[in-house]
Amino acid sequence: MKIGIFSQYRGLRKELYILLIGRIMTNMGSMIWPMFTLILNQKLGLNATDIASAMILYGMISLPISLFGGKLADKLNKKNIIVVCDLVSIASFIYCAIVPLTITSIVIFALASLFQTIEWPSYDALVADFSTSRDREKAYSLNYLGANLGLVLSPTLAGFLFNNHLNLAFLINGIAIALSTVLIFFRIKDVHREKDDEERSDYEADLDSKASALAYIFKNRVVLLFILASALANGVYSMFNYLMPLDMGMTYAERGSVLFGSMTSVNCIVVVTCTALITRMFMKLRETGKMLVGESLILLGYLIFLLFIQRPWLCFVAITVFTFGEIFNTLASSPFLTRRIPASHRGRIISVQNVICGIAGSGIQLLVGMLYDRSGSHAAWLTIIGIGLAELIVISIMSGFDRKDYPALQKG
Repeated sequence: MKIGIFSQYRGLRKELYILLIGRIMTNMGSMIWPMFTLILNQKLGLNATDIASAMILYGMISLPISLFGGKLADKLNKKNIIVVCDLVSIASFIYCAIVPLTITSIVIFALASLFQTIEWPSYDALVADFSTSRDREKAYSLNYLGANLGLVLSPTLAGFLFNNHLNLAFLINGIAIALSTVLIFFRIKDVHREKDDEERSDYEADLDSKASALAYIFKNRVVLLFILASALANGVYSMFNYLMPLDMGMTYAERGSVLFGSMTSVNCIVVVTCTALITRMFMKLRETGKMLVGESLILLGYLIFLLFIQRPWLCFVAITVFTFGEIFNTLASSPFLTRRIPASHRGRIISVQNVICGIAGSGIQLLVGMLYDRSGSHAAWLTIIGIGLAELIVISIMSGFDRKDYPALQKG
């Protein structure tokens, strides 16, 4: 059965398997972001509002950076962009590993993250370039599977390193990215776009390179609504690394970091064990259907967490339900967008999406942080659930327009 499930990934272009291994290596060392809220809160003494403000500042800085990364992805060699940005990130992580934890070292960590932001449109666009429209969901599923395969143990290990050996987590992060960079640099040599002659690929036809990505977005109601839904989804999803660790720290004190790290590992384990199965079982479910199922499960997971946080085992049930929702959303989102935009503008449109999602996520975090400090956890969580319900409405409207505007993608 397992062989049958994973056989769906056979026959993809070999560069996708290299990106898979690179993603596994990188994420094996991704120990800082899952603990970032706890670092700011418990190590540096910031409250929920301060943390949200710091995230907003970072988001504001990353806006032009992301747009710049998208433009580079459409103009230059995507592999070279990834390698150069990774080199800066590696140096930054190693610096953070050898100096005491201060606001300065956190700023250096943020610098490394900004260079990861620059490279993300290139990485995402390469997955689309290396796959046909028909294989797009499998390609992104494989990439997502690899990302979480690398993350299975790192959050739990980070939870144990958090109190006394946080510098070691920074060092492991830098070494893992270095291994991934070497692999991509030496093994990916062919970056040409995969040829696709199917009717459904007509929507990906190139535009004039000087055509405005923003103009295309505002003329396309489906893409515009998708970006709006993604922005709301980003704000809702970000509570996994924001409200959840804050609540765990408040409820369980020092045990909170270990419990939350373990929950994050459960998240990754569920992704690794269930992504291929869900990809195969729900291949015929339309992307918008997957989005509706995914967001509904995320909200249900949050509701279980809110109601039963005092019972650790039910917190793990909550994160499992949440993770099923995450899988559905991930399988739908990138394939949905890349099948409906010109390949010549993928980097720019993806970066615009990232910018809008970042603005929405930062604004929602600030609102939720203020509510958390003034009115408590329940008020913050109920606000998030309300935003999630609004997202479901947007997806439903978008689904109707998508049937009319992209008929070739509804076949098969």
